Order: sequence, then structure tokens, then C-alpha cells
Amino acid sequence: MGLAAPAGRDGDRGVSLCLISGGVTKVLMLGAFTLAWTHSIEKIEWQEDWRVTPAGLEVVAARVKGSGAGMEPPPEARLAGGWFQWRPAPLPRPQVVLGNSGLAGEWRLCHDGRCRTLSEILGHPVGPHPTVMKACPPQR
Repeated sequence: MGLAAPAGRDGDRGVSLCLISGGVTKVLMLGAFTLAWTHSIEKIEWQEDWRVTPAGLEVVAARVKGSGAGMEPPPEARLAGGWFQWRPAPLPRPQVVLGNSGLAGEWRLCHDGRCRTLSEILGHPVGPHPTVMKACPPQR
């Protein structure tokens, strides 16, 4: 299992992903991505595949390398390739706020087989600042 954004919507340029943190906004021209992180207590990898739509951001698949404090996979999750995997119910979110405890490394955004930390994408250390993800119109 690689870190590749889910297929199907990446060609839709009607919306883009906006990342906002510490007074900086970065517009990413993509329609799908994977958000990856390490659980701050269990130190276990977690990944979610997201789609950017005009209605907001939708999680289309999720997976976790194990279970533990606050990260139990749902009953419908199935173990495959060492990951508990499931498909959450599609529910568009107008925005998602990502916090940073500083205990487990940074959130990573993966697209086209490449993962970068939010600090790399935003061009400044995210540190304790929350990062807002939301669908936004593409910049022309």
C-alpha cells in the first residue's frame, strides 16, 4: 500500500485545497490527497484519503497500523496488508482544523507518491499553530 491520493477527482480544477496556518495561506491545485500522521501516544501510523469537492472535504478511506489509546478502528474495519482499513461515510466538511501536539512529528500531506510536512508546504515551521484545511476556488 503506497501513499497515493485516491483516484478519480484530481482532474477537477473547480476547487483546490487551501492550507492556512500562522497567517500563511497556501493553495494546492489538487482534488485528492492522503493525510498521514503518527499517533502522539501510541506512535502508530494513521492515514486518511481525502477528496476536495465544492461541498467541502470528504474522507473516502482511512487506515491505521494498529489500535490503542483513542484510535480504535471501527467495527467495519478489515485487516489487510498490516493495516486496519475502512471507508467512512461520506460527509463533506467545510473545514478541518489540524492541531499539533509536538509529541509525534508533523502532519504529512501526500499526493502523486510524494509526502511533505505541513511546514514544508507552508514554507514556515507550523509549530503550535493549528492548520486549517478547506476547499477553496483555484487561483487563476
